[in-house]
Amino acid sequence: MIKIMHVEDDDDIREIAEMALSLSGEFEVVQCVSGEAALARAPDYHPDVLLLDMMMPGMTGSETLEHLRKMPHMANVPAIFMTARAQHADIEQLRDNGAADVISKPFDPMTLGDQIKEILQAQVGQVCGLRPVA
Repeated sequence: MIKIMHVEDDDDIREIAEMALSLSGEFEVVQCVSGEAALARAPDYHPDVLLLDMMMPGMTGSETLEHLRKMPHMANVPAIFMTARAQHADIEQLRDNGAADVISKPFDPMTLGDQIKEILQAQVGQVCGLRPVA
């Protein structure tokens, strides 16, 4: 089971992502409505991957990641950003700031789980006993 902390301010996107990931039975998803909520939940949760919205009111996804990285158990957790701003320069900047990769919005709920697994495999090799995705 891959444990995901999903930080997203949009109710509909959170619900679609949770349904898409939970239905497979391969993911445990903890939802946070903001960066602040993620920081409050983080001390008691040890995810395998962070799935962060880039643009949120209050604290951006990048700022959220910066704060999460200060927690020892979050220092090396792969971070995947989800954003509608998927310009090449934006993606490169996110990668330079520690993102494992970027998933463009709107995302395909049918392939979201596979995208996450592929990113994790590319980032850290075999994770949680996963086999390469065909």
